[in-house]
Amino acid sequence: MEKLVQISDRLNKIVSFVGKLGSIAIIPLIVVTMWDVVTRKFTTFQIWIIETLGDQLESTVLQEWEWHFHTALFASALGYGYVANSHVRVDVIRERLPIRKQAWVEWIGVTIAMIPYCCVLIWFSWDFAYKSYIQNEISYSLVGLSNRWIIKGILFLGFVFALLAGISVWLRKTAYLFGPPGLNVPLLTVQEPVTERVVIASGGAQAEDR
Repeated sequence: MEKLVQISDRLNKIVSFVGKLGSIAIIPLIVVTMWDVVTRKFTTFQIWIIETLGDQLESTVLQEWEWHFHTALFASALGYGYVANSHVRVDVIRERLPIRKQAWVEWIGVTIAMIPYCCVLIWFSWDFAYKSYIQNEISYSLVGLSNRWIIKGILFLGFVFALLAGISVWLRKTAYLFGPPGLNVPLLTVQEPVTERVVIASGGAQAEDR
């Protein structure tokens, strides 16, 4: 079981590295978006920029760069967000369960939902990117970007790293649930149940957990 935790740690390092590296895409995304928004307000300046530096600074091209950077940011953060437990959760029941039951819920969810779903997404996104490559797909716009297979390939890689994140979490939960008692397994996506604190005002404030 300790071997499972070690493999999970290695997968976590890979997924975290990719997520942190991909987060750099937020910088050009902000720059390109701001440039596009500002120059659109000054039509004369925008025309002068295009005539001077070329069509690559035309608004249509900039908008395509925006969603390219956004896709890269989103795809690289999929797996990292999961192992860092930063994805939005709407689970008012699970979060109040004891830790072991939370681990069971997570293990079952990853087993029957996340891992199979990621495999399906990887299959179709690979076909999506491959067809784009062999067709030499370009933008539908006359001044748009070429080599559209690159961004579709990044989407494919994003699902691959999401799968690795799911496997990492599955290995940890497996070691925790089926391993020997006392095995130290950081669970990452499982936290202590939330407790409510009730304040009673009667000659002073008192707080008690329930």
